Amino acid sequence: MHRQLACLAAGLILTGSVAAPAAADPLSTISVPPGAGSPGYRLRIDTTRLGLTVSRGGEEVLRTASDAFTFTGGVATRVRSLSREGATVVAEADSTAGRPVTLRVTPRADRFDLSWSVGGLAAGDRAAHFDLATSGHWYGGGETSEGKAQPYPLSAGVVDEPEFSPASYMMQEPYFFTSKSVGLFVRTAQPMKVALGGGRADLTVTNSAAYTSTVFVESTRRAVYDDYVGEVGKPAKSDATDAEFASPLWNSWAQYYRNIDQDKVLTWARDLKAAGVAGHTVQLDDKWESAYGNLTFDAKTFPDPKKLAADIHAMGQKFGLWTTFWINLDSANYAYARDHGYLVHAKDSAQPCTVTWWNGTAGIIDLGNPQARDWYTGNLRKLMADYGVDGFKFDTRFFDDRCATTGTLTPQDYQKLGADMTDQFDQQGAGIRTHWGSQRYGFVIRAVDADTTWDGLRTSLRRASAISADGYPFVETDMIGGSDSLPPPSREVLVRWAQAASLMPLMYASTSPVQTVDTTTGQPVVYPADTAKLYAAAVRTHAKLAGYLQTQVRQAVADGTPIMRPVYFDFPADHRFDTIDDEWLLGPALLAAPVITAGTTRDVVLPPGLWFDPHTKRVEPGGRTLHGYQAPLDTTPMFVRIGAPGWLGLVTALTH
Repeated sequence: MHRQLACLAAGLILTGSVAAPAAADPLSTISVPPGAGSPGYRLRIDTTRLGLTVSRGGEEVLRTASDAFTFTGGVATRVRSLSREGATVVAEADSTAGRPVTLRVTPRADRFDLSWSVGGLAAGDRAAHFDLATSGHWYGGGETSEGKAQPYPLSAGVVDEPEFSPASYMMQEPYFFTSKSVGLFVRTAQPMKVALGGGRADLTVTNSAAYTSTVFVESTRRAVYDDYVGEVGKPAKSDATDAEFASPLWNSWAQYYRNIDQDKVLTWARDLKAAGVAGHTVQLDDKWESAYGNLTFDAKTFPDPKKLAADIHAMGQKFGLWTTFWINLDSANYAYARDHGYLVHAKDSAQPCTVTWWNGTAGIIDLGNPQARDWYTGNLRKLMADYGVDGFKFDTRFFDDRCATTGTLTPQDYQKLGADMTDQFDQQGAGIRTHWGSQRYGFVIRAVDADTTWDGLRTSLRRASAISADGYPFVETDMIGGSDSLPPPSREVLVRWAQAASLMPLMYASTSPVQTVDTTTGQPVVYPADTAKLYAAAVRTHAKLAGYLQTQVRQAVADGTPIMRPVYFDFPADHRFDTIDDEWLLGPALLAAPVITAGTTRDVVLPPGLWFDPHTKRVEPGGRTLHGYQAPLDTTPMFVRIGAPGWLGLVTALTH
């Protein structure tokens, strides 16, 4: 009687399992009844070999693999006892290493908290392993590492991320969700190892005494998203201005890479203006400095930076600079920072940690040292005051796992320190690559560098979509046309990339549609005259969406709603979209279906409802596929959802 009353007080019903005699303990099955806004679920603890199975409405939606919980040198095995501590069910199990394993499960209405530890072992690797097929398709996690494929869904390919970390340059979140509306939030401030493939998902935490996570069980994937954002926080603001949402940022990286000087930048900016290609900011990327970390202009290539800023301002645009927290050893500032204790230390000594990166060997400013932060930001403010610099693109990482943190700080703490510091400045629509629970800052997030090919375009769109689905609504692709130190994109790739980006929250540009340089050969590349016209048309399309986007930005700040989102967030029953990566919703009323492969036709899958086509001026009934939709190079397929919030304004904007 007392047990029944306690269960009712916790909102739970505990029943005995009939699956196998070994699971006969009445605590081995936890049934959570449906409630207001929650579907209810049943969780069964396998006592023959410690594991979990979750079902909802009689269907299995999550199952651990046969080796469900592992640690260095051991695997959890038979459950010796089950008990309760309040609402928490505690399983004591054996392991192949002869050490006891303790699993704690605390059910709640739409989720359960799961934690397990190994008796007598200090911090180390702890892993949970899941069967992929039981859960349907897997998504989430953010970006795969640069140079690696970004499967869509993740479970459709192979993911191998041995350095999945708060300190990563990739946008990564310890959060995954499935097409069966289950989410997994691994609660760790330390690096992870993530692998999906061969029918299983392996999620490993490092440097941890316990593996702690929350599993969401909902009716829709959008509800799982809301659960996760409810845990980590929604954006408290948008860091980008209305102007930064309305037209592109122009950054010099893919246009010139490191072969940059004052005359080239002015030629580039003037060509764009003459071609009618709008923008809000011209930003110098890599190689404007006298040395990496000096935070002073190279006088040989930029003899009069103050005049350069004035010339850019005269064109009606802001002026910005790329900057990094890493100071190369041959920089004058390195010795200063080293002598003042402004650099993070090595793990095995009190000496500064040195790390290799794409521009040499460097030390890293210790953001855990307030004096170091003040010194760095003081240098930035001097650039603003002396030369008319308006803002910055912050690049590289805030920390590196090869180094030692300061005091009790974790790698995740350095994300917060870096975010707080960079939040003082205008990031000019380039944003900052900060992650692992940094949603509340409302930064623009750019996808990592991508190839200048069709594959690069598809990959960049997949990355941006993954970032948005992790709770960062103000997303953009890599620079339009790609980068990655490759030859410039073809005319078709450049135009189609601009068209796709025009149907996203922000546009991030570099390669001029007038002319650029193949830096692999040093030869100029002049695009056909209509390239700039087509590119400018895409920019104008984006500008027409400005009012609609401002409404979506306010919605994202109000409740965390992603702006660019998978179609299944709004149409959960339409499983055709589970594997479609070249269509998305921009807010509730615009279906984007750009062409991202060679050719002038594509199939368009329409969700249920009525959809207005701005190009043909026709209303198309949904729930079907438009085969062979005609999309010559001057056409970007898109459809307005009749009756959705904002649809009338969109129709007016897109047809006038």
